[in-house]
Amino acid sequence: MRIKPGRPDLAPHAGLFDVPAADGGLAVTFLGVSTLLLDDGEHAVLTDAFFSRPSLLRVGLGRIAPDGARIGAALGRLGLDGPGSRLRAVVPVHTHFDHALDSAEVARRTGAFVLGSASAAQLARGARLPEERIQVATPGVPVVHGSFTLELVESAHCPPDRYPGRITAPVVPPARARAYRCGEAWSVLVRHSGGRTALVQGSAGFVPGALDGRAAEVAYLGVGQLGLQDEGYTRSYWRETVAAVGARDVVLIHWDDFFRPLDRPLRALPYAGDDLDVTLRVLGELARADGVGLHLPAVWRREDPWAVRG
Repeated sequence: MRIKPGRPDLAPHAGLFDVPAADGGLAVTFLGVSTLLLDDGEHAVLTDAFFSRPSLLRVGLGRIAPDGARIGAALGRLGLDGPGSRLRAVVPVHTHFDHALDSAEVARRTGAFVLGSASAAQLARGARLPEERIQVATPGVPVVHGSFTLELVESAHCPPDRYPGRITAPVVPPARARAYRCGEAWSVLVRHSGGRTALVQGSAGFVPGALDGRAAEVAYLGVGQLGLQDEGYTRSYWRETVAAVGARDVVLIHWDDFFRPLDRPLRALPYAGDDLDVTLRVLGELARADGVGLHLPAVWRREDPWAVRG
């Protein structure tokens, strides 16, 4: 099969970057891939916490480790640096490097917990995070961190999973990218004490029926590799996530080229790894049919996805 050159152009989709800016109170800040900061000014939780974004060459041929300078710059910009930080939990949606590489280091710097799978716990141990700040989630059992209640529901990685399997021993960085196996994948349901709800689906995979009976007003929907799937898979993914929880608005994540630093403008993954044009076409059709709003998030911007419809 001939590989299509280049990458999708975001300019034709500029109208999708329409999530309103947050006006105080609860906000969500997109930080690339599936890293999302949910923050009400008093307490905050962070999915993934991936800021290092090593180059493709480093990932393919070398060993990777958290980049202290990039992590420090990101936490400073977000106002989260220091042990007295309002950040309460870091939640890796699975343990591939582009999700979990920095999770323990961010927790160490902020005093937060790492909440996730047994595989995430092994990464935290490899980074020498104190055991009392490591929480292994029980699927379907809510955990409270400050103003936020988090429920982790078993999910799956979008096919193909290039580094499958669980992490069964501590990983000490620097390490090969393949050491960051997927581990257990999660759908993360978030409820804020003010009543707002959201689903964070970090990878475009699903377990049929897993989210039935649960509800979320907004879905942050991972679409990495979704453009390479057949339309039947994409329709099933929508049905098992967005439709299952009854989300009225969907914000797409995990579409950006994660080998590019966060201090440069985001761009889509190349066609060799994904096809965002296809994803937006198919999801656009599904959203229109269901009366659901479809959006793209702006990086570093505090946004209020619950205010889209007033």
